[in-house]
Amino acid sequence: MVRAGLSRAQVCVAALELADEVGIAHLTMTALARRLGVAIPSLYEHVRGMADLLDAVAARATNELADLLDAALRGLTRHAALEAYAGTLRAWATAHPGRYAATKRPLSDPEGAASQARIIAGCATLLRGYTLAGPVGVDAVRFVHSAVHGFIDIETDGGFRAAQNLDKSWAAALAAIDRALTTWPRPAE
Repeated sequence: MVRAGLSRAQVCVAALELADEVGIAHLTMTALARRLGVAIPSLYEHVRGMADLLDAVAARATNELADLLDAALRGLTRHAALEAYAGTLRAWATAHPGRYAATKRPLSDPEGAASQARIIAGCATLLRGYTLAGPVGVDAVRFVHSAVHGFIDIETDGGFRAAQNLDKSWAAALAAIDRALTTWPRPAE
């Protein structure tokens, strides 16, 4: 049951695919070894254990998402940037629920932490079109981040049960976020 030429990258890709299928909480070394056609001890040649595997998977997923969000924001401002950022995030999260869940893990390794910072920086970039920066910008980033992720989390968990079209609700939520950002309170100068 040994598979010659297996690399850490291949282990991570297989783990990401498996996480998308079964959920990050159900990703195990046993299931991953079965997927790769290797004995469980063979995985330890590439990862130090489950914690290391989860960190590596989270870093890869976060980097993948950061790249997509960076590309989505290019050349856009205000509502168009908000729609591109949030829409890209939603599409990716619903297509890759295991990867999406992995991106929410706290990351301590430099590459993963840098990718998480790029995601937040992308959100801050879209807010520049609304002239929100500094402490006010931090508040607005937190607002956008929590509103968008909240909707996506409920959607990916199957929590929206009303018969109304989910895409219409999403569009209404983005319009409300846009209005909130347009009228965001500024400190007295």
